[in-house]
Amino acid sequence: MTSFIQRIKDWWFASAAESDTTLAKGIDIWTQGGWAMIALAVISVFIFFIGFQVFARLLRKRTGGVPEATWRRWIHESADRRGAVGDIFDEVEHMVRADGNSVHDGFTEVRSREMEPFARDLRLMNIAVGAAPLVGLLGTVTGMLATFDAMSNGGGGDKTMSMIAKGISEALYTTETGLMVALPGVFLHYYLCRRFESFKKFLAHAETVWTQEALL
Repeated sequence: MTSFIQRIKDWWFASAAESDTTLAKGIDIWTQGGWAMIALAVISVFIFFIGFQVFARLLRKRTGGVPEATWRRWIHESADRRGAVGDIFDEVEHMVRADGNSVHDGFTEVRSREMEPFARDLRLMNIAVGAAPLVGLLGTVTGMLATFDAMSNGGGGDKTMSMIAKGISEALYTTETGLMVALPGVFLHYYLCRRFESFKKFLAHAETVWTQEALL
């Protein structure tokens, strides 16, 4: 038992030491990329913060989790309404009955209020995704300029070679990081747009069904 506990301790300390080494190497590589790496870090946090926020809000809607036969029944049976779909139907019914609006007007108001935050956040996310490789390219240009400056002004020797290597590493790190930030962002943005389109289609279909039911 004692030897087993000792092996666990040895494994724990070895893992902690390896994690510290990996973290230190990661920080060292990140700082070698220059100022552009800071901008890419901010862009990366912004992309995924907005992305997961939009995903969480779309997940709470859960329009696809309600069978059509169920929400068709909710049009006439308000007491049975549940969840996000039930809340949307309650709002539409309130606008139709209390304010004297048509079903179309009610859904237009709900659609405007529900969709605008999603559309705004997806636009911002798309801008940030497009900016990531451009910032990486800008870092590449500044790194190459630093390399050429070292080659033209350096007097040779280890110091000059160190400056050239630093400029090249800065150029390569920023390019790679910009692509690594942008590629997952593109896929996440596409996935969120698909879910957002499904939400819009649901509202349009529900409006059509409700309008037909009102005419019967």
